[in-house]
Amino acid sequence: MKLVYAIVNSDDTYAVSKGLLKKGIRATKLASTGGFLSSGNTTFMICCQDDEVDTVIEACKEHSRKRKQFVPSATVLGPEGGASYPVEVTIGGATIFVTDIERFEKV
Repeated sequence: MKLVYAIVNSDDTYAVSKGLLKKGIRATKLASTGGFLSSGNTTFMICCQDDEVDTVIEACKEHSRKRKQFVPSATVLGPEGGASYPVEVTIGGATIFVTDIERFEKV
């Protein structure tokens, strides 16, 4: 058995959740925060058989998307004082970890 941690942007939570359910995969959702933007994420914890891992990853890929966003840069000090300008960054997509499970029980 495997435990899959899939961290997705909060904007994609609903789509990923529905995509997993359509494939018959149950998941536990946890609200999380991370990344250098400290933006909202959802961490899905999914316990599955070894042969279902690729199905889980495909569902996450299919239903989470990367997007561009402008964020303020760090203040740059110059002779006239500080200036801040927007910088375009890519956010979204999914970060996925797969680990082995010794034991799994639902009580």
